[in-house]
Amino acid sequence: MIDYIKGTIAELNPTYAVIDNHGVGYMIHISLSTYDVLARVGQGEMAMLYVYEAIREDAHLLYGFSNKSEREAFLALISVSGVGPNIARMILSSMNVDEFNQAISSNNVAMFKTVKGVGAKTAQRIIVDLKDKIKPTGNTLLQQTGQAAGEAFDEALAALVMLGFTQQASQKALKSLFSSNPTLGVEEAIKRALKMM
Repeated sequence: MIDYIKGTIAELNPTYAVIDNHGVGYMIHISLSTYDVLARVGQGEMAMLYVYEAIREDAHLLYGFSNKSEREAFLALISVSGVGPNIARMILSSMNVDEFNQAISSNNVAMFKTVKGVGAKTAQRIIVDLKDKIKPTGNTLLQQTGQAAGEAFDEALAALVMLGFTQQASQKALKSLFSSNPTLGVEEAIKRALKMM
């Protein structure tokens, strides 16, 4: 079992990063929170991601996290019946670990229902199954990246399309968001767009 991968950020986009470790490029699926952390580090710089390795018949997939608390939240989510790695990643892209813990402790079904692929029954199952397993964390809200609106729009659009939304629906949601707040960062834009879809 791989615990973490440390190396140079060879490629970075909102849904995955490629970490070069001694000439081997590991493609690692990430959440928006982890993307935001890596974006601040910068491409070509050293970074370390805690890893979960999903081994299936047709693929070996790596999921990466900037800290252990996000990985713990991910592992807790995939332990819930009906929640796979992709839905877990979507949930952790829509809310940070503190918000996730708060949603569970306050029985906030509505917050989970805003995530694509999570219906009322799944949201309730997540809360019931994880209520006793979740510990409060000291993480703070990640700040926006402050990128130029055009670049942020393009990155947010690419991420939404990779997450399975149509180009047209994604553009419509993002245009609405950026017209009212042109200084929106990539992570925040995607979070808000996910709640609108």
